[in-house]
Amino acid sequence: MNIGPITLETPTIFAPLAGITNLPLRLLARQAGCGMVCSEMVSACGLVYASAKTFDLLASVPQEKPLCVQIFGSRPEIMAEAARHVAATGADMVDINCGCSVRKILKSGSGAALMREPRLAEDLFKAVRAAIKIPLTIKMRSGWDGSGDQALHLAHIAQSCGVDAVTVHPRTARQGFGGRADWGLIARIKQALQIPVIGNGDVVEAQDALRMLAETGCDAVMVGRAAMGNPLLFRQIADLLAGRPATSILTGDRIMVMRRFLDASVEFFGEKKACFMMRSRLAWFAKGLPHAGWFRQSIRQVESHAQAQALIAAFADRLGESDLHTL
Repeated sequence: MNIGPITLETPTIFAPLAGITNLPLRLLARQAGCGMVCSEMVSACGLVYASAKTFDLLASVPQEKPLCVQIFGSRPEIMAEAARHVAATGADMVDINCGCSVRKILKSGSGAALMREPRLAEDLFKAVRAAIKIPLTIKMRSGWDGSGDQALHLAHIAQSCGVDAVTVHPRTARQGFGGRADWGLIARIKQALQIPVIGNGDVVEAQDALRMLAETGCDAVMVGRAAMGNPLLFRQIADLLAGRPATSILTGDRIMVMRRFLDASVEFFGEKKACFMMRSRLAWFAKGLPHAGWFRQSIRQVESHAQAQALIAAFADRLGESDLHTL
């Protein structure tokens, strides 16, 4: 599957998740066979006005390529300049957020607010397209009502402005992550456009990805929250796409991924910051396993890499898992 000149080995994408899809997690997804990973949402103003914390979000390594960086904002000239910064860091693609419905983002006129302002969105798309040579995509919701008409209109605008692909998360801005995603809207937009359409929403298991591709005709599937603590989901999807049975994810696999996430986080963020993050994030990988409650409690005061490793080992012992498979 291609987006502009960028080829995805498998038609799967790890969604941009604010505060979540950092470099260590993206690397795990790529190691598991994800076709492309996305950064967490990056403020265009933060990039243009040289916020060090914002620029930190652009950190990358060659092993995770292809990388798409998602930016948000509502001023065409600021978004264009931010996109230039992103391209200069070596990112493979820029995505414009047209779907975030968090109140703070909406108040700035960004995210899903752009779906109410198609003329502004058009100016913004044109400005960013003119500013960069790498592929440009947008990610949007169905709009502010259930009809999907706003999404269809915005998709046509995006295509006319030279956007290379469109991602559709077919929930309304008011739904958040509640209710069911309307995959019929993905099919509707796919039928209306000539550029690739990426489906997003309610892909929880590997079979859901194949079902979305079959039912909607979309060109690729974007997976978000389901892959937070289970990046091996991408390996299972790749298996099914290749006509193989999905590889079973054993308890030992979950433990191994947890260890790799810890080690990569310490290396990338430093021990103190990483261990603070691990107090909540390691629990993602234990979700649904026996003794997950005990593990969640045990990591709440983690202060060192060695302590975190010891708690993971203790968790593995409680699970009785000695056969620790690698990715």
